Amino acid sequence: MKVVCDTSFFFVSFPLEGDLYTTPQVIDELCDLRSKCRFDTLKEDGLIVTEADPASRKLVLKAAESSGDLGVLSETDISIIAVAYSIRGEIATDDFAVQNVAATLGIGVIPILQRRAKKRVWKLVCTGCGRDVEGGVDCPVCGASLKRRHK
Repeated sequence: MKVVCDTSFFFVSFPLEGDLYTTPQVIDELCDLRSKCRFDTLKEDGLIVTEADPASRKLVLKAAESSGDLGVLSETDISIIAVAYSIRGEIATDDFAVQNVAATLGIGVIPILQRRAKKRVWKLVCTGCGRDVEGGVDCPVCGASLKRRHK
């Protein structure tokens, strides 16, 4: 089994078997001594640090846009989903948006401490006039902020 580890995986002691992967973006988010030590230990035991190919990254961006999660995913989130897709692995994460995009792409998810997220498709709705909006930060009609709601 191939598992791509999200940042939250390194903050707790959660046992996983198989080939473990992560991305440089995840390593950049490790900020405390405990998570850095866990990374170092796993790296010595064979953890692979890799980047996704551009085609996988592009596919993840398209899937995130169709599910409505693109606006809430970080570069780190996109990188781990793309690596999981390119190696045909699973993702160890508690991030619901990551889990949702992974489900859209048919990627398995291993929740760490949280429950498994339900698959959802999101839309943007104006908080002022209530219109459905395609994208952006503010409503193009009334200028109010937008909020995500599931369809």
